[in-house]
Amino acid sequence: MGIGKEVRKERIMNRETGKIVIVPMDHGVTVGPIKGLIDLPKTVDMVARGGANAVVEHVGMVGQGHRRYGTDIGLIVHLSGSTMLAPDPNRKVLVCSVERAIRVGADGISIHVNIGAENEGEMLEAFGEVAEAADYWGMPLLAMVYPRGPKVDEEKAVENVKIAARVGAELGADIVKVPYTGSPETFHEVVTGCPIPVVIAGGSKLSDEDTLKMVEGAMKAGAAGLSMGRNAFQHEDPVRLVSAACAIVQEGKSAEEAMKILRAEA
Repeated sequence: MGIGKEVRKERIMNRETGKIVIVPMDHGVTVGPIKGLIDLPKTVDMVARGGANAVVEHVGMVGQGHRRYGTDIGLIVHLSGSTMLAPDPNRKVLVCSVERAIRVGADGISIHVNIGAENEGEMLEAFGEVAEAADYWGMPLLAMVYPRGPKVDEEKAVENVKIAARVGAELGADIVKVPYTGSPETFHEVVTGCPIPVVIAGGSKLSDEDTLKMVEGAMKAGAAGLSMGRNAFQHEDPVRLVSAACAIVQEGKSAEEAMKILRAEA
């Protein structure tokens, strides 16, 4: 790995622990201007104050004002897209290039691949092209790989998630994001079978306690961190929720201890 990629990786993770907390905010392409993403720079500032290492945005939102003030935070530009109105929302296509991401100041890039989807082949081909360009330019690549499609009965089944994580590693990603399988024991199988850092997806909206227990379980299994969207940016207090999650990921706190951080008086 070249020095350029190593330098940029330090901007999107904790250089002391090697752990990572990402807050993806790329949902606007898929579902529109949902709560938490209306004023994107304000939300970015809140999760930065909470201790998140990086955010994920589409290239146009960087141009609209990535952030305005406050604590610095890494920027990952997302290269994939589809909308909920598409005939097949699982069909992700490239909507940005590695070179354009570099021009807007990205510290890393990300792509989304749904293995098992009707056009899996096209997405894997795009993955390979992006990985090659990312290697050439020294850009860290986060691959969001999910088992989704006609043959996938359970997205979070450990055998499916093991394949998803391995695809990320085999095709050249630096970090892979996959669904949490539900227990430290099963997720440990995923981590063991993947030679690159694995982060969990935050998933659908959960209670605070369930969110933090999920993070704790993933870290016990050997995960490198998490990538949590709506559970973070739609929270009534994103700063405190992210702080609680970071306490688990970066400091090894338990979910119970993290709940005390979340509930503490301001």
